[in-house]
Order: sequence, then structure tokens, then C-alpha cells
Amino acid sequence: MIVEQFRTGGDRNFGYLVADEASLEALVIDASFNPAMIVRFAAEHGFDIRFIFSTHGHDDHTNGNDAIRRSTGIAPLLYGETCSSTGVRVEDGALFPLGAQDARILHTPGHTKDSICIHIGDALFTGDTLFTGKVGGTGTEEQALMEYQSLQQKIMLLADSTRVYPGHDYGLSPVSSIGNERSHNPFLFQKDFNAFFLLKQNWAAYKKTHGIA
Repeated sequence: MIVEQFRTGGDRNFGYLVADEASLEALVIDASFNPAMIVRFAAEHGFDIRFIFSTHGHDDHTNGNDAIRRSTGIAPLLYGETCSSTGVRVEDGALFPLGAQDARILHTPGHTKDSICIHIGDALFTGDTLFTGKVGGTGTEEQALMEYQSLQQKIMLLADSTRVYPGHDYGLSPVSSIGNERSHNPFLFQKDFNAFFLLKQNWAAYKKTHGIA
């Protein structure tokens, strides 16, 4: 499996192209700000883009959707939408074929209600749900609880070797792993939701104390 990470612009946004080496079938994730760069890369390497996903509906992740739809003829998919070519609805557990593998949808509400992560092989594309050393922002206690449940009940169930590809370069590195996040991300080793929420409420002070940018 080939994973190409693109710095698309905006607020340190990442976009991705994932391709099956044998079939050259590919999908795109979060084609924001500069979708032409991703489409050009696919064409130069002979990849056939089959699916385009947005990890959630915020404009900084979807503002390239119209442009990439025009250039590829493929409609980008968000949570709850149905793929016209496969008839598969983007929902928790849905599978989208990519060569010899499947892209599996994890519905991970919290940052937004429509947030998804995409699990392919040993890679997880986390959008704004999980960053390296950090987690996505939430505006209310209810959103924070949803995020906590998404992290603990879905993402943390994956193998330690699973690579983590976030939606922004906000964290300690552009790429991480579940094992590394389990060991070093302060949000992930809080003993319960109350501790998790308290850390969110006091994140600025925590960062200052621990020298986190």
C-alpha cells in the first residue's frame, strides 16, 4: 500500500492519497485547498482514483471538493452519504474496496458529529479526531464525551503498529502510531472521562507547564 501525504495549505492541513500497489486503485482523503496537486500526483504515477472522502464537513477539509469533483468526475463523500458507484453508505463499519484491501469507515463523533476516520491496512487517517500528542477541539462537554468514547472505544482498539495520519500538522510529528499515542498522548492515558475533560479545560496551562507548542 502506498500512502502519500500532502501539505495542502490552510492551517497546516494534510491531504492524502492511498493506493493499492498491484491494481493502482487509489482513494483521496481531505482534498482541501490544493486538490490539483493530489490529482496531478495520481496522474503522474498512473493511479486510478476510485473514491474521495472528507473526514468531516468543516470548510478547511472540504473546500477543494468542488474542484476535485470537476477534475475527476467523482463526488467526494462525507459521513451519511451514499457512494453512487458502489451503493455503499458512509457509516460506521462500511467497507469500500481498494484493490486487494478495503477502506473501513469508523464513525468517530466529537470534534464534529460527522467525523470519520478511515482505516486501511496498517494505516488510520484520523482527520481532526486524533493528532500526534493531541486530540481534536471540542466546544461542549457533550462533544468532549463523544470524542472520548470515539477514542477509547474505537481508535484505541486498533493494533499498536497502526500508523496514524492526522488531518493537520498540529502535533509532535506528521505521522505517529497507535502505540506511540497510547504511550505518549496525555489525552489517551487519562483514567476516565472526567480527567480527560479536565485536561481539555486546562490544556493551555498543561502545554505551558510541559513545554508543548
